[in-house]
Amino acid sequence: MKAVLSKETGGPETLVVEDIDEPTPGKGEVLVKVAACAINFPDTLIIRDMYQFKPPRPFAPGGEISGTIEAVGEGVEGFAVGDRVMCGVGNGGLQEKVAVAAARLFKVPEGIDLIKASALLMTYGTTIHGLKDRGDIKEGETVLVLGAAGGVGLSAVELPKAYGCKVVAAVSTEEKGEVAKKHGADEVVIYPRAPFDKDTSKQLASDFKAAVGPNGADIVYDIVGGDYSEPALRSIAWEGRFLVIGFPAGIAKMPLNLTLLKSCDIRGVFWGAFTAREPEKNNRNIEELFDLWKAGKINPLVSETYPIERAHEAIAKLENRGAIGKLVVTME
Repeated sequence: MKAVLSKETGGPETLVVEDIDEPTPGKGEVLVKVAACAINFPDTLIIRDMYQFKPPRPFAPGGEISGTIEAVGEGVEGFAVGDRVMCGVGNGGLQEKVAVAAARLFKVPEGIDLIKASALLMTYGTTIHGLKDRGDIKEGETVLVLGAAGGVGLSAVELPKAYGCKVVAAVSTEEKGEVAKKHGADEVVIYPRAPFDKDTSKQLASDFKAAVGPNGADIVYDIVGGDYSEPALRSIAWEGRFLVIGFPAGIAKMPLNLTLLKSCDIRGVFWGAFTAREPEKNNRNIEELFDLWKAGKINPLVSETYPIERAHEAIAKLENRGAIGKLVVTME
């Protein structure tokens, strides 16, 4: 079977497509014939040895897949050959077949396309955990989303709207702003490209404050980091919650005096660790996502698909912050 392999440390250009042996499902595992593998920011890091986990080489990146069960290992209950499933695998998703623990699987409901299903788990799973479990979101609140046109960003536009909140989408281009509006954003802020000088940072804080309104943002959902974080923190509400999701623009150095002045919290959102520590709670979140999807309140955007031979192009586009919605590699 074909697999996209990282055989040396480096960027997407170092990845190669080779034939490898098919895996065999062990006890408690199933063999999934992969239909699609969504590309996520950790894929850009893991191949450079910059992620929290460093698998031994050679390995396939790709942490989020959908597909069909082809074989079932010893002791597996509740799943059968032919079931349509999706799951997070950490890495190893960019290959035609994957052996995965049955405990990590979610059945894909009828009527939901497998390609779109591959784009749900990591993005919307992160956001529903962030907003509900870490952000204590409430109806009527205001949410400021940085990086609002990517896969995680659009989930952070749609879910607060589903919960009855006002959403301000912060993006880097007019095109991305239009996409955010189509997915429910009430206001859009176009921010400049970092690095910022003091005046640019101050102006962006003013733009954020104007967009979120006089009471400030109850939740700041920060997917970007870097120079963008402090201006967003300056627009937060009294007792607001600043959620740290990721930092493709760099790790921010935050002036902690602002947390005192606003009596606000800075809270980390580590969905991967949450799924391992509280799997039952995560399962309930995913079931809620399916209900919201079937009700038409969320709809993952897959903007581009790539064949396996061009998987490196998808990773490069995401790394360069050129993606709108999700980029997905398909196996057929």
